[in-house]
Amino acid sequence: MLFLSNFKSTVLLWFLVLGTCGNNAHTVTENTQRASKPQIKQVEKEIVVAANRMEAYAPLLKGKKIAVVANLTSVIFKPGGYTHLVDSLLSLDVAIKHVFSPEHGFRGNFDAGEYVNNSKDTKTGLELISLHGKNRKPSQDQLDGLDLVLFDIQDVGVRFYTYIATLQLVMEACAEKGIPVLVLDRPNPNGHYVDGPTMEAEHTSFLGMTQIPLVYGMTIGEYANMINEEMWLEGDKKVDLTVIPLENWTHDRFYNLPIRPSPNLPNDTSITLYPSLGMLEGTNINAGRGTEFQFQRYGASFLDKNVYDFTYTPKPNFGSKYPKEEGKLCYGKDLSKTERMNEVTMEYIIDAYTNTVDKSKFFLTDGFTKHVGNDRLQKQIEAGATNAEIKATWKADIEKFKKIRAKYLLY
Repeated sequence: MLFLSNFKSTVLLWFLVLGTCGNNAHTVTENTQRASKPQIKQVEKEIVVAANRMEAYAPLLKGKKIAVVANLTSVIFKPGGYTHLVDSLLSLDVAIKHVFSPEHGFRGNFDAGEYVNNSKDTKTGLELISLHGKNRKPSQDQLDGLDLVLFDIQDVGVRFYTYIATLQLVMEACAEKGIPVLVLDRPNPNGHYVDGPTMEAEHTSFLGMTQIPLVYGMTIGEYANMINEEMWLEGDKKVDLTVIPLENWTHDRFYNLPIRPSPNLPNDTSITLYPSLGMLEGTNINAGRGTEFQFQRYGASFLDKNVYDFTYTPKPNFGSKYPKEEGKLCYGKDLSKTERMNEVTMEYIIDAYTNTVDKSKFFLTDGFTKHVGNDRLQKQIEAGATNAEIKATWKADIEKFKKIRAKYLLY
């Protein structure tokens, strides 16, 4: 998964090749030797997430009281497994005052949008302050006595995935308090392209706080720099920001997430489909919640049963206590064999809308607008616009954003 090195296999292959060449050394010509030289495939270097680069950031924590913004993905990888960043820092006597946790909680076991109370971590005894409960932005009191806030959460590069909103609000609170922020960078599994509708200022919310495309093609560290330098924090403030970069990753390199980043993104297929199927969250269509194929299928009881031969029935499960269409037979499509995508497509939403028996049941207008970032897209779908026609209306905004994005790319 993360560790891509095939060192042992490569060494074994090399010795076998040497042995073969040695046995024939006296019977082949120089040209034959040259032609028969093995083509050794270069093994890609192992991706090193910033959390593993402790030598780069541990000195910045020495003698300081800190808070950590973290969840279940905030880990340091080791051969055969990993340890949580918080546990590792505590073992080094780093003074962690408390942990801020995002949507889904510190251990990642809360539903999407579920209210999360403050609590105490049973393993470490640390206070867990929820940023998806009474407040989504750390209060000034919660920052009292801190010298630094460390942020380390795995993102998936989709605007309505709320971890980047949490990042922005943490940066904002720290800028107001005069506390530095340290971001440990991680790869973006959807970082190889930019696409989708751009958020409009009048529709910003926790599902999209800045005017960026739905898929913005940046790591969370790159995006933090953009927020800061483009003066997107409230009051045009800037925070004292340090980003520790990861190593051996580029935007074109595939990254398989070793830990599911949230309850309903269980695998690579769900992550690649999430930008396109995630827009269905603003409709009454079920996008696989309440099954073991979250964001790998879609359907509803009110889709035309004569059109689809695929059916399923959502039931409460881990990550979805109350799934849409619970207990109902849903007609729809199975997308679980989808390969890595390079674009946002409207084909799935258009298909579902076209085959909805009662169109009045389809859109949750306010929710759809907040997810997609404008009020035009619903009208386009209702008017029968094609995928190509809709995507053409995104192009100018995407090109404008790419010019800004280019200034902050690290990889």
